[in-house]
Amino acid sequence: MMTYSFPELFIGGRPTKGETGETMPVFAPSTGEAFARIACGTAGDIDRAVKAARAAFEGAWGRMAPADRGRLLQRLGRRIEEASDELTLIEAMDTGKPMSQARADIAAVARYFEFYGAAADKVHGEVIPYSPSYFVTVVKEPYGVTGHILPWNYPAQMFGRSLAPSLAAGNTVVLKPAEEACLSILRLTELAAEVGIPDGAINVVPGRGEEAGAALAAHPGINFLSFTGSPEVGTLVQKAAAENHIGCVLELGGKSPQILFSDADFAKAMPTIVKAIVQNGGQTCSAGSRVLIESSVYDRFASDLAEAFSKIRVGSHEMDLDCGALISAGQRARVEGFIARAQAEGVPCLAQGSLAPNLPKDGYYVVPRLYGPVPRTNSLARDEVFGPVLSVIPFDDEADAIRLANGTDFGLIASVWTRDGGRQMRVARAMQCGQVFINNYGAGGGVELPFGGVKKSGHGREKGFAAVHEFCTTKTIVIDHG
Repeated sequence: MMTYSFPELFIGGRPTKGETGETMPVFAPSTGEAFARIACGTAGDIDRAVKAARAAFEGAWGRMAPADRGRLLQRLGRRIEEASDELTLIEAMDTGKPMSQARADIAAVARYFEFYGAAADKVHGEVIPYSPSYFVTVVKEPYGVTGHILPWNYPAQMFGRSLAPSLAAGNTVVLKPAEEACLSILRLTELAAEVGIPDGAINVVPGRGEEAGAALAAHPGINFLSFTGSPEVGTLVQKAAAENHIGCVLELGGKSPQILFSDADFAKAMPTIVKAIVQNGGQTCSAGSRVLIESSVYDRFASDLAEAFSKIRVGSHEMDLDCGALISAGQRARVEGFIARAQAEGVPCLAQGSLAPNLPKDGYYVVPRLYGPVPRTNSLARDEVFGPVLSVIPFDDEADAIRLANGTDFGLIASVWTRDGGRQMRVARAMQCGQVFINNYGAGGGVELPFGGVKKSGHGREKGFAAVHEFCTTKTIVIDHG
């Protein structure tokens, strides 16, 4: 296995030694072996990064014309495409996901910088017709320095999704990536410097969440926060933001339903439903982890789904099968805990995938499982597993489907499978979530599509122009011209 080393922080446009010089090992999920080391930043390192970001905001990046910022971001997108093979391998090794999924992630991060680079000079204000003797305009301005705490499941994609709109709006950024997987982020930061992103516009401080992450969330020099992760940590981030009276965007997970009515196109729905739970090993906030099936077709579709599920193959990242390893031994244990409880409680297991032969014995593999009918009060029906475990639940009618779909603490994504146009809109309008897909799921990621949740799935929006507006504040200017 190839080895990598990023033993330094990235502050003020260059690699920088950490305050203590401490480094941490990075383990490859496919083998369980340490294959890289990263720096372990401290609160002092976060402080240095915030100061560097402030200097860049008050200097080269903040004074740059929006069109010129946009050109640099688009240049970075092209550079990412050129480095796709290298970045794909890094991402696959670091996260354990199959190579084809990692390649799609790198294509997505390039698209983020392409999209938001083009958006940089299109963040317009408005004029308010207030009074004949006044001219009133509302302008959008960057906050200043934004803090970003990113998860381990999609490090490369999240680099683009979180940073690109903030940079396009004119902010500078300080990023604390996840210690479990951040090698692609560190390489992407190097590429940003290569294409001419000014020193200090992007600062990256790897480290432990309880130290570097907490220090970033609480730093008084941060003007806005973005966090993706668990609801528990999201609560801590929001409390830290409140202490400094700043806003935040939180994306905190989901228990997303796919609602299948009796008139659905089964052939179209089947592969989409399977992919929505095994992609990235089910370690996806928007994973379609519940399939709600109309009772009249439950037996038929559950049987077909079981057959499809039994064909899922699990292997190492270089095998490029349907599903890879989970991120860590701890995450594997968490998912296996859900499986053990389901077995102890007598929840029927309808089917399971299979492991490829001769996998490394220390890799973090879990066999995907399909359960059903899952009782509505069972943890498999209500809690986020964050692994390749799919729950199938029957419903009686449209009203019952809506109650069941909305009956968790989460509200991120929903999907509705039906040919009935009226039902499509009724159910979509009734869903308590941020995105609803009709006869599809996820729409291929959709950089252009505003994304976020309600309830314990968080608040604020990423993706699309909505993300740029999240990273802007407004200023009202009133002129009395007589």
